[in-house]
Amino acid sequence: MKEYIRKNGIRVGAVVIAVVLIAALAAMLLGGRAGLLANVTGSLSGAVGQAASSAVEWIEGIYGYIYQYDQLVAENNALRAQLAEAQQAAINASEFEEENVRLRELLGFKEKHTDYVLESAKITEWSSSNWESTFRISKGSSNATNPIEVGDCVITEYGALVGQVIELGDTWCTVRTVVDSGIDVGALVGEAGAVGMCVGEFSLMQQDLLRLTYLSENAQLIEGEAVLTSGRGSIPQGLVIGYINAVLSEGNGQTIYGVVEPACDLGSLTQVFVITDFAIQE
Repeated sequence: MKEYIRKNGIRVGAVVIAVVLIAALAAMLLGGRAGLLANVTGSLSGAVGQAASSAVEWIEGIYGYIYQYDQLVAENNALRAQLAEAQQAAINASEFEEENVRLRELLGFKEKHTDYVLESAKITEWSSSNWESTFRISKGSSNATNPIEVGDCVITEYGALVGQVIELGDTWCTVRTVVDSGIDVGALVGEAGAVGMCVGEFSLMQQDLLRLTYLSENAQLIEGEAVLTSGRGSIPQGLVIGYINAVLSEGNGQTIYGVVEPACDLGSLTQVFVITDFAIQE
């Protein structure tokens, strides 16, 4: 209806005005004589005039409605745009606040590990495969301030181990997480510092867990104990891998192993830090 009036409103108005003009012209031609025909015409003329007036008022009302409707639509669109901008500003403020918290935590971590050279990066993409646990970060061989190499370890701002770089591109890296079935990291556990290996296992990877095995003789495992990196290879010593979730045995109870829950919450990661260099402990 609105579109019909918008397109044909002028025509309707023109027809109404034409009817009024015809009635007026007929009255003039009769020269003021009020015969039967004149009386009928007069009556009709008055009725037509009232109808015309009502029609004009109706058309004006419709046009007023259309104008007000368009105004309301424009105001509604403007309010939606303002709301979207306010929501985005709130999201940005929240992200900035979270990043500030991470950087403050990182500052405290770096004060304890002044030999660490760190490269900050954002997580840009997670693997869609069910057979691996990897993600990509926003730094590579050409855009990193500190040179990144395959094998470099990746941590959170708290110093929790996240994984290792396994592929290097110009502006990106692929990181294998601590629960990936291909991971293996030297580990220390317990007050005595028993040596072992944290390895990925496919069945555990589905639960975001990993296995602590190849333990030194007489190693004692206790649920809740922290598991730290031993400093083997390109991973510095003392990073937190996770905590023992369960102590199990195999081989008729002859061999024990631990199930480890990572210290980092993989599902909530947005920013990580690559350790590109560190002092090797003797």
